[in-house]
Amino acid sequence: MDKDWSEKNKEIQRLLSKESTFGEAIRKLIEFRDELFQQITWIVEGYPEKAFYQMPFAGAKGYHSKTLAYSIWHIFRIEDIVAHEMIAGDEQILFRDDHLSAIASPIITTGNELEGEEIAEFSKKLNVQELYLYAKAVKESSDRILSQLQYKELKRKFTQETKRKLMESKCVSEDENAFWLIDYWCGKDIKGLIQMPFSRHWIMHIEAMQRIKNRLCKIARKGEDPVAVCGLSCEHCFLGEWCGGCRTEYNVCSFATCSEGRVCPNVKCCSEKNIDGCYECSELENCDKGFFVQTNDGAGAARAQCLYIRKHGKKEFLKVQTRLHERYEFQKVQEILGQDYKEALKILEDIWFGDL
Repeated sequence: MDKDWSEKNKEIQRLLSKESTFGEAIRKLIEFRDELFQQITWIVEGYPEKAFYQMPFAGAKGYHSKTLAYSIWHIFRIEDIVAHEMIAGDEQILFRDDHLSAIASPIITTGNELEGEEIAEFSKKLNVQELYLYAKAVKESSDRILSQLQYKELKRKFTQETKRKLMESKCVSEDENAFWLIDYWCGKDIKGLIQMPFSRHWIMHIEAMQRIKNRLCKIARKGEDPVAVCGLSCEHCFLGEWCGGCRTEYNVCSFATCSEGRVCPNVKCCSEKNIDGCYECSELENCDKGFFVQTNDGAGAARAQCLYIRKHGKKEFLKVQTRLHERYEFQKVQEILGQDYKEALKILEDIWFGDL
């Protein structure tokens, strides 16, 4: 488990145990859920449709053996069922706002009964954008439920009537890989449910989603030119685990994610000019697009790197980058190269020729 997330979760659970700190615990829990949900948002906004039904760890043991789409469905179906059928005693979000037809899911269950290729086939059928809206609606609804809870309610347990309702809802499959969930949930009090479906369950599956997308990005980059269109080195970029590079469909670099159509201005420009990268452009020295915009702290570094590639080639450029990153982290490298591209170019050449 991510160390930072683990520590935050432990702190929340500790605060939940006392009435005097219960309010703080709920506030921290909701903030933590915001942080975790941001991970899902970045994935949904950053990756192509096919990423959500790929299974790069098919056959492995663990949550990472699933798909991105399945993981989102599973997290929020469980939370929707627990929050509304058990705690609030009202209608599930899936049915209340007709999310089911919008998502195009063939099931209403948690998905625990699905295995192997069934998970991939199920994931292909889902409308990921609608699934995300459902997940967001469930989260917001659960946050409201959490914020309205009182400390004295934490020890509330569930009856046979609750079990009967859950069985009749058909939201948990009768398959042996799923049906145990009903006894598991009903064996807990509200505090126990907060500790699992509302927090730890999120952590485990979102970490699995990170492993999945990291592997997909790595696969996407395999065999691709590691030099980005703008002249940065994808092999040395701090976004390496998130981004497949601007030469793939898994491009989540900073200028792509904040640009119209999610296309980096430098990529668009080079495509229109039918050139391999900015280093082949005659307007490079005076360019004010994308990475070269004056307000970008790394504009000088980016321009210098392109000029280095133009003068010495990509192979030598990657060697220089390796030498730099053996000494410094990515952000420090950008700081060292600074804003003056002529000085930055000299630094790169000094490093290559052993003068720095």
